[in-house]
Amino acid sequence: MKEFLLDTPVTKEFFTYLGNFGQIEALPNVGEGFYKFEKPEWFSIKGFVGDTTLEVRFKKEVMDLTVDFVYFLFSSYREGAVDLSALRGREQAIGERIRKHLYGT
Repeated sequence: MKEFLLDTPVTKEFFTYLGNFGQIEALPNVGEGFYKFEKPEWFSIKGFVGDTTLEVRFKKEVMDLTVDFVYFLFSSYREGAVDLSALRGREQAIGERIRKHLYGT
């Protein structure tokens, strides 16, 4: 588990953005809103709207392959429309490496 300190508070829109890459679960009645993001076999992210920290839990076997993707996700986010093409390409390449590492395929 790693805790990431962000420059600005987390927004609901940030978790909507993460939803492009995995599953989001929202608990809007907890604090200002609590969100869980899950990218199976990669990592999960939990955090509160308005906080400047996020908890990221990596799958131990592939953490060395996925930690850079988390940094790229965080640094690529901008309010408004975001071009996801670079992220999608990186996600696909990492996904292939993860499958080979975990399943040999």
